[in-house]
Amino acid sequence: MRDDSKKTITLLLKKVIHRKKVRLLLVFPYDDFIISKIRKIEGYAWSKTLRGWYTDYTTENIDLIKQTLKNEVVFKLDNSVYNEGLKDAVERKEREISEENSLILKSYSSYLKGKCYSESTVKTYSIFIADYFNYIKDTPLTSVTNRDVEKFIEDVFIPKKYSISTHRQFVSAIKLLKTFYPECKIAELQLKRPNRSRILPTVLSKEEVIDLLRYTKNLKHRAILAMIYSAGLRISELLSLQLTHIDVDRRQILVKNSKGRKDRNIILAESIIPLMNNYLTSYRPEMYFVEGKPFQKYSAESIRAFLHRSSKIAKITKNVTPHTLRHSYATHLLENGIDLRYIQELLGHSKPETTMIYTHVTKKDLLKIESPLDLALKSMVETDKNNKNIRLSGNY
Repeated sequence: MRDDSKKTITLLLKKVIHRKKVRLLLVFPYDDFIISKIRKIEGYAWSKTLRGWYTDYTTENIDLIKQTLKNEVVFKLDNSVYNEGLKDAVERKEREISEENSLILKSYSSYLKGKCYSESTVKTYSIFIADYFNYIKDTPLTSVTNRDVEKFIEDVFIPKKYSISTHRQFVSAIKLLKTFYPECKIAELQLKRPNRSRILPTVLSKEEVIDLLRYTKNLKHRAILAMIYSAGLRISELLSLQLTHIDVDRRQILVKNSKGRKDRNIILAESIIPLMNNYLTSYRPEMYFVEGKPFQKYSAESIRAFLHRSSKIAKITKNVTPHTLRHSYATHLLENGIDLRYIQELLGHSKPETTMIYTHVTKKDLLKIESPLDLALKSMVETDKNNKNIRLSGNY
């Protein structure tokens, strides 16, 4: 209970659209005591974009926050939907698609499902095609050409500064549309995807990984981060990991139906077993390794939120995400001399080229090359035997 002499805090409950979902947003003046109580509630995360704490918008979550803070704040309810910075989610609700193209879109989605594309791919590609149909309005698909596709990219993608990967996904969606609906005039072979960006992944040092785990005080959170790093898991793989897929005796983890509908076995780190047993005994999950509620998957947003907090406490200045731990796992394996083919298998990569990016991150042999500046100073020291303290900060 807070000091009664303190000024009463007004907490605004807002209904917002964030990351394409309806959320409950808490807006209030900064207060350490209120924040500490919110952090104890499962499912809340901080949003820099919205400048507030949010969770899923449900009557249960509204009742829970009111019950938790009933003696601490004055509640104010705002039922309007807040859309600033999240226009895409709103725009897609207001598409104007002709009846003919709506039927084609529905059949296109069914076609992708029939080809056994993942649920995520079907949803993403269908959204791209829906946005494109919204752009061409009543234009029949039979008259659409490559130039119409290029104009959509110029008028929509460029102004919104969509990433190269989004651009590539859209072209892939259009190529599949041509395969599904060959009557259109799109020349599929002439459609070119832009080259991938050659951005090197962010990697933590081994010391930073240990610091991150040490400064994550919550047992459940520490077990999650340790599992992601020690096994090089994608966040989706961690969330889908079932207790029956962890074989402690054989020290193996079975990753089921991962990206590309593939299963694979990963080594269970010996050092994580005591931490894992402690966590399992304390929290007793029923089905999944980590659960929000019994038999329900944990929230990816919650993992990103507490990982951000732990990174800050550990004074790690790099932008750390769950995938950063996977990048670090792969890089550290390579630095320890593990063959690239084994790393590819452990990570579940289909192509060796995907795994090859970690060779650009490590470059241990390149780090042994001395800079010409170092060699020049060493040469001067050898020439002038009487002055062995030549250094840039002093003599020069």
